[in-house]
Amino acid sequence: MDSLTHLAIVWSAVYAAFVAARLTRLTPVPWYLAMGCLLVNVGLLPQEPDQFIRGLGEVGIVLIMFALGFEERTDNFLDSIKKSWGIAFFGAIAPFFTAYGIARYFFTDHNIALMCGLTMTATAVSLTMVSLRGEGLHRSAAATRIMTSAVLDDIASLTLLAVMVPIAAGQASVDPTTIVFTVAKALLFFFVVTVMGAWLLPGRLTGWFARVPLLGHYGMNDVLSYARGENAILTVLLLALLVGLLAHLFGFHPAVGAYMAGLILKEEYFQIKGTEGSYQRTKQVIDSVAFYSIGPVFFVGLGTKLVLDLDMLLSLIPHVAVMTIGVFIAQITSASLAARYTSDLDWPNAMMVGFGMLGRAELAFVVMDIAYVQNSILSAEAFYTLMFTAFWLNVAVPIAIALWKPYCQPGDDLDREQAPP
Repeated sequence: MDSLTHLAIVWSAVYAAFVAARLTRLTPVPWYLAMGCLLVNVGLLPQEPDQFIRGLGEVGIVLIMFALGFEERTDNFLDSIKKSWGIAFFGAIAPFFTAYGIARYFFTDHNIALMCGLTMTATAVSLTMVSLRGEGLHRSAAATRIMTSAVLDDIASLTLLAVMVPIAAGQASVDPTTIVFTVAKALLFFFVVTVMGAWLLPGRLTGWFARVPLLGHYGMNDVLSYARGENAILTVLLLALLVGLLAHLFGFHPAVGAYMAGLILKEEYFQIKGTEGSYQRTKQVIDSVAFYSIGPVFFVGLGTKLVLDLDMLLSLIPHVAVMTIGVFIAQITSASLAARYTSDLDWPNAMMVGFGMLGRAELAFVVMDIAYVQNSILSAEAFYTLMFTAFWLNVAVPIAIALWKPYCQPGDDLDREQAPP
């Protein structure tokens, strides 16, 4: 019964975290972590969860990453890439090298510095969009740029994660042949997923696949619409799991595959006569289990790794302060300059892009879990530094957006983009 008791405690903490998030207008993720930290330090949860809770947390990672990919509209994402590539590139490379340099100075370890840099490249798009929506700016040109750039950064982070972790964990030697082989595996995996999205999933198979007898006449929309869409949720979750297992077969974390599975699924696959509303129902259920029931078990479990040691916390104040200020400045400067000069935004909206890309949430904490809990690459000091840095950056997002709103006129750039030529 201990497993069920622990689950009841975790879900109670999840509910309390959700209430706290609504009151503070923050994403629930920092509160999930805070609840896990509180519960382990008062003795209500063990630092090492039992097999059931640990397994549920692993399922939670897969669900979270699938939900993040699933909520991104593929067409909108592809259409806005050419206007957002500069923000994604410069808005990721600056915080990466800033965090890398700071971590290398404080922790004097190349692998730890790599993981710190990688953690600081993933933008918390959900936190930013909630904050922008609260200020009535969610349909602005800046919001569109932030959304697309964040997804590009997440994909890049996942690719680097797949390449760096085996090397940093000592599972692969650092030599040119091994690095080329690891990169080739990553590229091959993403190529396989791209083939699935381009030729296997559409309503009718295309290319060589269309010649397959019987099977060539069916596509994902036929599968999703079977029995009036009653098994649509099971179908997409099975796809997420299968692509996650494919990623694991290539030597990567299943969360990488789950994210890509969500990204290649399109809303039009659900738009079949007799299954109206299937996409919204499916998305609602996936979001519920990923962000409010099963997924939070992962974050609460990660929070239980924060066993408070007053002496260590006091010693890490300079680390957290320098990392937070450094990433804060690097992120705003690089993203706003890129938005101004590569994305054709005026300065107020360009600055809003910089503020909007400050947050660090789901993917950043997945990286920390893989690097600290699963592979022991990060030291405890580096882990704590990253956790508290991410917390303060997340706190800064709604505050910065609210303070900058009077200077940002969201309608001008958006109207200009949507106006006919």
